[in-house]
Order: sequence, then C-alpha cells, then structure tokens
Amino acid sequence: MPSDPELYELATRVGHKLHAAGRRLATAESCTGGWVAKGLTDVPGSSDWFECGYVCYSNAAKVRDLQVSPATLAQFGAVSEQAVREMAEGALRVTGANVALAVTGIAGPDGGTPAKPVGTVWFCAAARAGPVLEVIAERQIFPGDRAAVRGCSVRHGLELLIRLDLPGGAPAV
Repeated sequence: MPSDPELYELATRVGHKLHAAGRRLATAESCTGGWVAKGLTDVPGSSDWFECGYVCYSNAAKVRDLQVSPATLAQFGAVSEQAVREMAEGALRVTGANVALAVTGIAGPDGGTPAKPVGTVWFCAAARAGPVLEVIAERQIFPGDRAAVRGCSVRHGLELLIRLDLPGGAPAV
C-alpha cells in the first residue's frame, strides 16, 4: 500500500502537470470513495486546477450524476471498461472540466466473482482538447485487503493522470 508521502508526491506532480497545461480536472470515484480527490486537494493551490469530485458508489448515483447508461450497467456491470469510460466522459460533460479520472472496482472483502475477483479495478483517464478526446482505460487487479486495494487504486489513478498527454502543456514534472 502506498504511503501518504508517496501519494502526496504523485498528487503534486499531477497538479504541476495540469497547471502547466492550463487544465482543470474532475474525478468520478466509486471504490476509492473520494480518496483521489482528497489526495489532490491536499496540494496547496489545487483550486487552480481541480474542478470537483464525484463519489458515485451506487449504480443509481452513476446514472443520475454522471449519466452512465443503465443499459451499460445491466450488460457489463459497474466494474467494467464500458462503465468507467462512461463515468469519465460523464464527468467531463457535466462539469465542463477538460480532464477526468474515473475509478470503479471491487475493494472487498466480498463482492468478487471468478470473472471479477476482489481487487479488480477499472480506471479511465480522459483529456479533451477541442473535439479530440484522449482516453487511457485499463484494468488492474490489486492484492491485499480493502485498504490495500483502495490505496493502490489511488496511486494508480494518479499515475494514470501523469501518463496522459495534455496538448499544449508542459511534460510531467
């Protein structure tokens, strides 16, 4: 599980990158319960680049707040590439931010299945530049207990934001 100083350092790097590119970020979190947004807003000056964060734990909240399609949730489930992409795109659409990070997964200790074991987490980082949308969507399976899965998910989400190409911006710090 990542340490608080490690998460702070990653969040600071994300903030420098967003600030240098003149971008604003919205988060859409499920299994991390707002931990990504908390980590980002721990960084002084985050109001320059952090727009808002959604904690959409239930499927109803994903539909209501982020406009995730009920058909997507019914067909693929909340822990899927399709759902996490719609969460990120919804965060961009409803907030007007131009960068989004979405996270959805199964932190445990229960809720896993053979196809989606405990520790399965889907991520989507998306950046809009005019009509172009760059998207990185990926699945990870993290070992450990609930706290470890959630902490690793926060770290991975921040790392994903650092990997995003932000046209016109400076490279990651």
